[in-house]
Amino acid sequence: MGNAKIQPTATEEQLLYASLLEKGMFLGLILLFVTFGLYVSGIMTPVIPLERISGYWNQSAHDYLVAINNDYLQWDHLPLGWSWLKLIGRGDFINFVPVAILSGVTIFCYAAIVPGLFRRGDKAYAFIAIAEVVILSLAASGLLAVGH
Repeated sequence: MGNAKIQPTATEEQLLYASLLEKGMFLGLILLFVTFGLYVSGIMTPVIPLERISGYWNQSAHDYLVAINNDYLQWDHLPLGWSWLKLIGRGDFINFVPVAILSGVTIFCYAAIVPGLFRRGDKAYAFIAIAEVVILSLAASGLLAVGH
């Protein structure tokens, strides 16, 4: 009577979510190593020369952005939000791609499980997953940013 073990079970959607999350995590991790190698090897020229980057480490994020804009970019505005995409060809900004993948893989996972949740009749979970996709996408887009 007390020896029966309860085996946890996972739904098809939970397994799909976990599988996609794992693949996204490995993709992001591998790309982190690759882009870091491109940066430190000098294959891709950085915006801030590698030998000068330590001079900015003692600054706040805002002061850092002002300094690199004044010293290297000379843009009309600070490089905020998704403006790093303009610098994707530079060694010190290419590593933002895997960071974006790692940050966004959850959105993809939620979107992928929605059809299965509707098929099983779990409409409440399906709408929660849709809400997660919308909220996370809006947050990632910067449309809900406050204080800039």
